[in-house]
Amino acid sequence: MRVMGVDPGLTRCGWGVVDGLPGRKVRLVDVGVVRTDPDLPLAQRLLQVADGLTAVLRECLPDSVAVERVFARNDVSTIMGTAQASGIAMMLAAQHGLPVDSHTPSEVKAAVTGSGRADKAQVTLMVTRILGLAEAPRPADAADGLALAICHLWRGGPSAAHDETLHPTTPWEP
Repeated sequence: MRVMGVDPGLTRCGWGVVDGLPGRKVRLVDVGVVRTDPDLPLAQRLLQVADGLTAVLRECLPDSVAVERVFARNDVSTIMGTAQASGIAMMLAAQHGLPVDSHTPSEVKAAVTGSGRADKAQVTLMVTRILGLAEAPRPADAADGLALAICHLWRGGPSAAHDETLHPTTPWEP
């Protein structure tokens, strides 16, 4: 099963794609970050996130998508940007006929490190070890995208088999 994980963000939207099965070794397919310029209008930034994630979907052909669940923080502007990028990722998954699920940051941390309170450095270290990488994915948003994909895979997220009637768009067509 191939899973794309998305760590939503408006300035940096991290993503990672892995192959594997629950209980089996996980293999890196690709990883990266979609970056947007904070000086651009919001609509333009959202379009750049959508274009970047669409390119990954078309190139990597995942079976499902996992997106980090947005949680409340003190900074409302950060929450809004994260929620908007999250919505873009979910919409694109649905548009491409893919099952999509979300995981909380603590679920992801627990899945890859064994502790729901792990810090970013611990998550990055474990993602690097789990995937057998020579060096850590950078920036941390990219590592977080991989952690989401690994969490989703190991927790037995939605399978690639899903009801096509829920997704009238032919997969891989805009």
